[in-house]
Amino acid sequence: MDDDVDHDLLAFIREAMGFTTTTKKGPRETGVLESAQYIFDNSIDVALDRDSVVQAAESIYTSIQQKSYSTQTWSEHELHPNAKNEDTLNFIFTMDVLNFSFWSEKSEDTRFSVVYKGKKYTGYWSLIALMNRALDEGIPITCPFFVSDPDLCPDSLLAHVFRSDSEEQIPLLQDRINCLRESGMILCERYDGSFANCIREANQSASELIMRVADDFPCFRDEFKFEGRNVNFYKRAQILIADIWACFNSTSYGSFHDISSVTMFADYRVPVILHTMGCMMYAPKLEAHICARKPIPSGHPWELQLRGTSIWCVELIRREIEKNHPGSGINAILIDFYLYDTAKGMEERGDDMIPTHRTRSIWY
Repeated sequence: MDDDVDHDLLAFIREAMGFTTTTKKGPRETGVLESAQYIFDNSIDVALDRDSVVQAAESIYTSIQQKSYSTQTWSEHELHPNAKNEDTLNFIFTMDVLNFSFWSEKSEDTRFSVVYKGKKYTGYWSLIALMNRALDEGIPITCPFFVSDPDLCPDSLLAHVFRSDSEEQIPLLQDRINCLRESGMILCERYDGSFANCIREANQSASELIMRVADDFPCFRDEFKFEGRNVNFYKRAQILIADIWACFNSTSYGSFHDISSVTMFADYRVPVILHTMGCMMYAPKLEAHICARKPIPSGHPWELQLRGTSIWCVELIRREIEKNHPGSGINAILIDFYLYDTAKGMEERGDDMIPTHRTRSIWY
C-alpha cells in the first residue's frame, strides 16, 4: 500500500471545505491571512484601535531600524545554532515540532527551567537549552531515525532529555514525546529522514512548504471552525519556515521567493504586547477572565479571536510601515520576532502588562 500523501487531492479537499483557496498553477496559498481577516471582521470580543496601530507601526519601524533588527538577529541568540548546514535544518525542525506551551502559573524561581552552561533558561529558551544539553550528552535528539524508534529511544530517555532543573516539570510532556515520535517517523518514511527533501519539493515556495508541512505532519495542522467557517493558523508550520529563512539569512535552504506570504505567528505572548501598545482591545468579560488567569479551552471563540485579530493587527502594522517606508523589507516575520523579544523582555523586567491568556495546547 502506498502511504505517500496525495497533495493535489488534499488541496482539493481543503478548497471544498473552505480551508484555503487554491489555483490551478503555482504554489498553494495557506489561507491564514484570509482566516485572520474573517475572524477579525466577525469578532465581538476583540477589537483594534486604528490610531494605536498607526502609532505602533512607526514605533516598531523606528526600533527595528535602530536595533538593526534583521534575519541576522536570529543567529545572534546565544543558543541558536550558527552552522548553515543540514544538521542545523534538522535541529530547527525538531525545535519547532516541540515549540509549544511554555507558560506557567509558577514563580520565576519554581517554573520549568533548564540550566545550561551555568545559565538558567525558561520559556522557549528552555527548549533550546535542553536540546543543546541532550546533544552535548551524546543523545541525538534531532535525528528522526533515533527519536522515532522506541527501542533505541524509550520514553524514559526522552523524559531524561526533558528533565527540569526546577520544581515544575515541562508542560505536556507526553504530547511532546508523541509529536516527536510521530514527526520523526513521517520524516523517515516520506523524506528519507531529512527535512531538506521536504524543502526541495516545495520549490522555494514558503506557502507551499507550509501546506506540505500541514498536510504531512498532523501536529502542525492548526485548523479550527469559527462562526460557521473553517479557519487555519498553522502557527508552528509558519514559524518553522520563518526560522529556516532567518537562520540561513534568506539563502540556501532559507531561500523563498514568497516569504512575504508568511504571517505573524499567533501565540499567547504577542497579543500581550499588542494590548500593551493599545492596538488590541478586549471586551470587559474577556479581559476580566484573562486577568483572573482562568483557562480558555483550545478552539474557544475567545481564543480564536485573540489569535486571529493579532495576526490581522500585525498585517495592518506591516501595511502601514510599507506605506510610509516603501522598500524597508520589514515583513510580518520580523515584526513578530521583534514583538516577541520585546514582550519577553518586558515580562522579565516585571513591567505592567495584561497576563498571557491561559490556553494549554500543542498549537502554540
